[in-house]
Amino acid sequence: MRCAIIHYHELALKGRNRPYFEQRLVTNIRLVLRDLGIRQVDALPGRIRVVLKDETSWNAVNERLKRVFGIAHYALAHSVPLDLARPDLDGLKEAVGREVAPLSFATFRVSTKRADKRFPFTSVDVDRDVGAHLCRLTGKKVSLGRPDLTVQIELLTKAAYYSTKKEAGSGGLPVGISGKVACCISGGIDSPVAAHRMMKRGCRAVFVHFHGRPYVSRASEEKVREIVRLLTQYQGYSRLYLVPFGEIQRQIVLGAPAAFRIVLYRRMMLRIAEELARKERCWALVTGDSLGQVASQTPENLSVVQEAAQLPILRPLIGMDKVEITEQAERIGTFEISIEPDQDCCSLFVPPHPSTKTGLGTIRKIERAFDLVALVKQGLAQAELAEFSFPTQ
Repeated sequence: MRCAIIHYHELALKGRNRPYFEQRLVTNIRLVLRDLGIRQVDALPGRIRVVLKDETSWNAVNERLKRVFGIAHYALAHSVPLDLARPDLDGLKEAVGREVAPLSFATFRVSTKRADKRFPFTSVDVDRDVGAHLCRLTGKKVSLGRPDLTVQIELLTKAAYYSTKKEAGSGGLPVGISGKVACCISGGIDSPVAAHRMMKRGCRAVFVHFHGRPYVSRASEEKVREIVRLLTQYQGYSRLYLVPFGEIQRQIVLGAPAAFRIVLYRRMMLRIAEELARKERCWALVTGDSLGQVASQTPENLSVVQEAAQLPILRPLIGMDKVEITEQAERIGTFEISIEPDQDCCSLFVPPHPSTKTGLGTIRKIERAFDLVALVKQGLAQAELAEFSFPTQ
């Protein structure tokens, strides 16, 4: 039988909640592989098995599994039956020998895990017996330190699974077990990374983008759609709210001192995003803020901005610098999209010398000149919803 054997790490530490976490991971794997001809996905002791059809492309499965949060590592494996009543290793040795014989290597090791302790051979027994068989068959040497090839064997109740190449997973927790969060996404480098980090901690991301229309083109919207489409590969389904913010910005420009515009913009964005978050039953807002990176991200301005919202505000990038954030953006695939030129609301009506140490009392006094409730309703009324799924239907 041809299959993928998947291992998790954090899930094993969840005690009584482990079955719930494990089942969520099984469900997520089924969803992401649903169009690839998968026979079944089921939970085995301490691992998950994905049974593949003969015609199923391992490359396609591999590309999908590497983006499923909750997976520590996995491998393409084959199985041979085990009989606890009449245990022997002959069938396993022959099968492993056929798998290894055509491979190119100078040294190897065998690493066995025995999930069912009723099997009379210990892990060390299997390592030695299968290793000796491979030495005789291939003439290669065993190296327990840094071998060219590691043969992984897993002994379960009714079958032994063997593989020769381990693939690294994304780690983290299965998407969905930590509720939903609303991610403010600008189309720049930072906010997609922030959303990705929250998905890795088990959150399902709902996206909110503020664009500058009618004063700018649709470039930022199209860019954000592309970013969300890519991020959807990590969570299977996404909702994106596109909120026109240009007219709201114009009203702020007409009624507020230039130095405080950016803080006023951000506070208004949070108010609108919070209403959308409550509509989607999100428990928090997420931003791509990094401390001190721009004028709106000084300690004073961050404090004043967050006061406009009642939901918790999560800033997963707050202690990271631009180099670290850029490296993560490159790894997840959003960097090349984010650096494409566009016109967004962040560059619209920006003052030459924004305030970096804004006082809350000052901002509240300025905001008294605006009908904040009406501005929020204006943004909500004009918001458009776009939906994304992966794999596409």
